[in-house]
Amino acid sequence: MDIIKSFISLLALINPVGAIPFFLSLTSQQSIAEQRRTIRVASISVFCVIAVSTLLGQQIIRFFGISIGALEVGGGIIMLLMSISMLNAQVGNARSTPEERHEAELKDNIAVVPLAIPLLTGPGSISTVLVYSASYPHWYERISLIAIGAVIAALCFGSLSLAEPIARWVGRTGINIGTRLMGLMLSALAVEFIVNGLKALLPNLK
Repeated sequence: MDIIKSFISLLALINPVGAIPFFLSLTSQQSIAEQRRTIRVASISVFCVIAVSTLLGQQIIRFFGISIGALEVGGGIIMLLMSISMLNAQVGNARSTPEERHEAELKDNIAVVPLAIPLLTGPGSISTVLVYSASYPHWYERISLIAIGAVIAALCFGSLSLAEPIARWVGRTGINIGTRLMGLMLSALAVEFIVNGLKALLPNLK
């Protein structure tokens, strides 16, 4: 169940279909070959961010002296803010600012920044991976989290590769509906994160 919950929360945070309008905007001046390269590099970058966050999650938390409870509360708040933006069918400044998106339109290579980071894997998804990796006591559970990263990277590759057909078929309204549904699921997961974190920080709440 935890693995399924991890997959759903990361999929809702990354939301490959919701990134399609921004991908089409950022790559409007690229050739087909350049678009394919952008998709390939962005998908690999998404996997690398999740894998590195999983493998180094515990070391990062220990280095900064952060408790799991505090990270859950902080990550839950970020997730909640992102879910509110998603319910309004917006990217939200927790993922990237308007200035960053404007600057991205002027870049030749946008695969890693800002497409993979922070449009796809932003602070919310990174903090979520850190929380999950730190709460998994067994090594095979962390491997499963890396596998989830590979599946999500593949979904990113597929959705971006089919960006134009998807945009034509479902339209902006369909993408917005999907984004709102993802935002609804994400808000529930964010509340659960915050509650679990508060219980860890304040044992008397149990």
